[in-house]
Amino acid sequence: MIDIGVNLTNKRFDKDRVEVIARAKQLGLKQLLITGTNINESKQALVLCQCYQEQFPNTLYATAGVHPHDADGVSEHYLSDLAMLAEQPHVKAIGECGLDFNRNFSQPSQQLTIFKEQIQLAKQLSMPLFLHQRDAFNSWYTLLKPFIDHVPAMISHCFTGNKEELKKCIDVGMYIGITGWICDERRGQSLQDIVDLIPLNRLLIETDAPYLTPRTIKPKPKSNRNEPSYLPYIIEKIADITGLDPDEIACQTSMNARQAFNLPI
Repeated sequence: MIDIGVNLTNKRFDKDRVEVIARAKQLGLKQLLITGTNINESKQALVLCQCYQEQFPNTLYATAGVHPHDADGVSEHYLSDLAMLAEQPHVKAIGECGLDFNRNFSQPSQQLTIFKEQIQLAKQLSMPLFLHQRDAFNSWYTLLKPFIDHVPAMISHCFTGNKEELKKCIDVGMYIGITGWICDERRGQSLQDIVDLIPLNRLLIETDAPYLTPRTIKPKPKSNRNEPSYLPYIIEKIADITGLDPDEIACQTSMNARQAFNLPI
């Protein structure tokens, strides 16, 4: 299993980060991708990969990017900072980047500018895009579509869209990341209804830890903090819905992740 989205730089992991990684390894996770959401977090993600390389070889990799929430706060040289980070072998994608018109923590016009620049950077560097989208699908898709054949892969991180949006993403060959959102009986029903439309060779799994703890965990964990060792609950839910074998899902999504992010075996 490979968890393609872990916010391992989050302060909620400060007291037991090594134990969290070790638990994931014991549960059969081979690799974790640490999400970079701004320049500082992307640098921290890379540092974690480097610091734990000896203890957990071939395990931690990272993305480097600017989340739409952070678009207003970029420096004038942020793109060169991202390019320098992307030169490091542990960094496997540009992102998390995209558009979020749900909360608008950054101005929509600035989000669009920063997103466009990161798309261009991914093309220039021939790197995958790790993508965020909330309530901005049409603008997001319009910007991405011309670049489908100009970057190695596009990963729709934490997909929560509708059937029409999913089909559009699949039609252009995007990978679809599924999180514990699908395990939520309150708000995950629409995703449960369409997950079987995702071709198995386009499916990726992720915890988005420490967020989106699967609500199917029994007994309920004492802490509401999500962690990579809970990834099997996402696989189990997908298997329940689709009728696929959990081992087949685990195997194929690992192959997909290695292909999408150019990860070593």
